[in-house]
Amino acid sequence: MPEIGIIMGSDSDLAIMKEAGDILEEFGVDYEYTICSAHRLPNETAEYASQATERGIKTIIAGAGGAAHLPGVIAAYTILPVIGVPIKSSTLSGVDSLYSIVQMPRGIPVATVAINGSANAALLALEIMALQDERIRQRLLDYRKDMAESVLKKDKKLKEIGAVNYLK
Repeated sequence: MPEIGIIMGSDSDLAIMKEAGDILEEFGVDYEYTICSAHRLPNETAEYASQATERGIKTIIAGAGGAAHLPGVIAAYTILPVIGVPIKSSTLSGVDSLYSIVQMPRGIPVATVAINGSANAALLALEIMALQDERIRQRLLDYRKDMAESVLKKDKKLKEIGAVNYLK
């Protein structure tokens, strides 16, 4: 049964939103992908959000470009945590999406990550789950430790071979 819902307004968002799925797979957390437009399928969007808790969803990651209303509409129909992912558009490079998601009215919060930041959205969803799940908490600690070790290895290599050789 999926614990995280990854929803997007268009199939063109899938390449970005797949990064969230990849992170969740790495942590062994079940998730689902859904394409549902807040504007073209308003009833289906409301149904998805209002029934998510009953289906076992614990957090929703919602990606949208342009007007980017999907995360806010989802949040209006559920009290589950909603994490908005602004998708980069060709018109305003995703700034329009960022503003649409981050400027939610009082009472209907949506956490917002960077433009095209679905990987961080997945990590934030995991952090929320880690409050109740020790296994996920430990995996997150290990993940951060591995990242730190990777940076230290790169720094050591840079110091050993110099910038010119490092970039080759």
